[in-house]
Amino acid sequence: MGLLTEAITGSIGASLPPYTFEITRNDIRKYAVATNQQEERFRRGDEAPLLFLFSAIMPITPLDRLLADGHMPDSPLIPELPLKRIMAGGSQYEVFGTLRCGDVLTVRQTLVDIYEKNGANGALIFLVFENRFEDAQGNPVVIERLTRIAR
Repeated sequence: MGLLTEAITGSIGASLPPYTFEITRNDIRKYAVATNQQEERFRRGDEAPLLFLFSAIMPITPLDRLLADGHMPDSPLIPELPLKRIMAGGSQYEVFGTLRCGDVLTVRQTLVDIYEKNGANGALIFLVFENRFEDAQGNPVVIERLTRIAR
């Protein structure tokens, strides 16, 4: 082990500029159809399911800017790592309110931790991100802690 350098751990606390967006009925309805939502409140576009937030903050990337495997280039919050294969590691959510059509939210994305563990096949680097979704008054609506794993 010992893959984490000061340059890597110095990235802890890095944030992207806040991003503000409105939840629209049409976007909720499109998401509901694409994800085969069965609840009428989602299909009507009155309320958004929790994972709608993932699509709401995903940048629209032209096809010619995607990587060879079809994925988007990694977030600028991910520092240069000695391990290059990045995998999803899971998400945890704190939910403080309902996501409704017409809500205007601001998301603040921050790299909150980087740590190393030894796995069955060698070293792993864990990156923990916080996506904090706030209403217009700055109150949290959803806080997501997202882990990505480099191997």
